[in-house]
Amino acid sequence: MFETGVSGFLSSDMRLHISLTFIITITASCGTADSRKIRGISPSYKRFYRERKSFLCIDGSKMIPFEQVNDDYCDCEDGSDEPGTSACPRGRFYCTNLSFRPHYIPSSRVNDGICDCCDASDEYNSHARCQNTCWNLGQRERAYVEGQMRTLDEGLQLKQQLIEEGVLLWREKQAQLRELQQVAEDLQIKLEEHRRKKHEAERLREQTLKALGAGDSSVRRENGSSTFNFLDSNKDGSLTVEEVQAKVALVHDEERLLSEDEAVIRGSLDAAGRVVAEDLEASDGEWEATNQKKVEEAYDTVNMEISDLRKKLTIDYGPDWEFLFLNSQCYKLKVYEYTYTLCPFNQVTQRSTAGADVSLGRWGMWAGTPHNQYSQMVYESGEPCWQGGSRSTTVTLTCGTETALRSVREPSKCQYIMDFQTPVACQPVLKQRGIHSEL
Repeated sequence: MFETGVSGFLSSDMRLHISLTFIITITASCGTADSRKIRGISPSYKRFYRERKSFLCIDGSKMIPFEQVNDDYCDCEDGSDEPGTSACPRGRFYCTNLSFRPHYIPSSRVNDGICDCCDASDEYNSHARCQNTCWNLGQRERAYVEGQMRTLDEGLQLKQQLIEEGVLLWREKQAQLRELQQVAEDLQIKLEEHRRKKHEAERLREQTLKALGAGDSSVRRENGSSTFNFLDSNKDGSLTVEEVQAKVALVHDEERLLSEDEAVIRGSLDAAGRVVAEDLEASDGEWEATNQKKVEEAYDTVNMEISDLRKKLTIDYGPDWEFLFLNSQCYKLKVYEYTYTLCPFNQVTQRSTAGADVSLGRWGMWAGTPHNQYSQMVYESGEPCWQGGSRSTTVTLTCGTETALRSVREPSKCQYIMDFQTPVACQPVLKQRGIHSEL
């Protein structure tokens, strides 16, 4: 009726124009409705939601008419027919979050009055007045990532310096080991010489005592010691105070002249003013024993240093010895009433305000991931825990421009976790998380 009434006033061209406009409007409206129905899907899943007469559940379990997609009734067991509603308990809603990070939320949160997506797309049909905060969030996220990247770049530069220092330090340790080994060999030779001299002195003392026991009161030696022969200037087989004073005695490896009193102390004079050989040889033996003891102590000390250095050199300090600089260093952090100390490759301790140290473990091994073996340290066999077992500590290494102990926590009894930051933990594989750069 309307068309008949209007037709009398319109030309055929105008009637055609109105008809086309009406058709386009209807088509656009249908397109808008279809677009609204497919809310909540990610770009990678759009291929499953191309409009057709039927829709196949993504798990392949069921075929339904396409108009039942997003009709607020769950038809598919996997919830794939209701990506934009809360009808399916197993459904997921995709937040596009342009300018920030996209993510999924459980479909039960759709239109629940709480804004979960920063683009407010999850509350399209609720009373909640959600604002699109994605741009602000993305800006903060990008600033954070840029800061992380700057830290990474600086950390990698510092790491390269520490690698170079580690190589030099490794060579120095190797050279130090060789030097100590040479010193040990020299001391061993010297020790054997002292032992030989001590044995000779003891033998000669026994011979002298036998001679004196036979009634020979003069100090004469046919086969005297090297010291006796050295002091016997006139080679008459006996010593006087003047002869002893005139010679140089070796005392603790230092040379000095003896006074008359010292000469008398070293030996006893007979009535003719001669030094009795018995006391002289006894004094020689005592001095030789003193020197031998000092050499033995030096030899033992050097061997202990060699053993300690060898132990340090067997530790894995990374492929480029980048962790070597941590050896012999300790890092502290105070947490409430406790002070924690991490000495890499040695031990972890805890000290209370009362001042008692508790071992939280000694160096055990690297325990990182297969892709980064050097991302975690394990310190084990600490002091016993009251509930059984022993204390242990896991140290997670993170990238940073400084080397410092950042945090300590005890997630379970006597099991500690530390965050240790250092440039040598920086890896050139850090990538920023996915953030839309669109505004």
